[in-house]
Amino acid sequence: MQKEILVSGASGLVGSAFFSSLDPQTHRVLQLVRHPVHADSSHVSWSPTEGEIEREKLEGLTAVVHLAGEPIAAKRWSPEQKARIRDSRVNGTRLLAESLAAAKNKPEVLVCASAIGWYGDRGTETLTEASEAGDGFLTEVTQAWEKAADPAREAGIRVVHLRLGVVLSPDGGALAKMMLPFKLCLGGPLGDGQGFMSWVALPDVVAIFNEAVTNPDMKGAYNVTAPHPVNSREFAKALGKALGRPAVIPLPAPVIRFGLGEMGETLLLHSAKILPERLTKEVGYEFQYPELSSALEALL
Repeated sequence: MQKEILVSGASGLVGSAFFSSLDPQTHRVLQLVRHPVHADSSHVSWSPTEGEIEREKLEGLTAVVHLAGEPIAAKRWSPEQKARIRDSRVNGTRLLAESLAAAKNKPEVLVCASAIGWYGDRGTETLTEASEAGDGFLTEVTQAWEKAADPAREAGIRVVHLRLGVVLSPDGGALAKMMLPFKLCLGGPLGDGQGFMSWVALPDVVAIFNEAVTNPDMKGAYNVTAPHPVNSREFAKALGKALGRPAVIPLPAPVIRFGLGEMGETLLLHSAKILPERLTKEVGYEFQYPELSSALEALL
């Protein structure tokens, strides 16, 4: 019997990779979409801004994987853009959680993407899931984002929040944007080079999402970051080596702040040294790419 999985954000970097990982012989995948090109049984239409969703298609699902949200690095953070980032995550998650909670035949699990922004800017402090939340815009968004799943949790659905670090893939995200300046020999550390980057390779992200769907013991928040975070200087050195290019031209903090404003400050200069303690100790997950150098060599 096929398992039915509903996926939101299936066209994004993580969503498309997760979608491709599912065996069509054993899984029937439905996509949660705002504007379906053609309406059919594999599409579930929704509009978080209007509070609308095709509720009848939510009956009898095995699992829901929720990845949708306004990209945080798409443009500078104006007040309007910050509202879009927050509302797309919080309102969408709340609508989905409430709708699943109201279903007669509820799914076994709701796996929600979250983010390590929950921890804020913490310097060299070692952080695990037991650490307190930080401060700042992304922290506020992430806390509200995770809380928005409460209706599903209260209805007895197993809820998993996967706090994603910097997902590395040459097909998109941060790594794809970094590659061009490095290939042009213009790459280097960000700011003073001491800020920690908690990264994770895309294949590990996909494997962890699959584990969250199938492992009945997983619930609550998990850090999805490789077990060996590095600072910006170490990251630049490893990327330069993988591409066969020098990595000595720093991007000064004032330039980042001037060019990208609050978004640049938060995404490029803030530091968070995060360990995936629950994944490694409770779940027993073994990372395919625990070290940055081997991850970049494999990905590139």
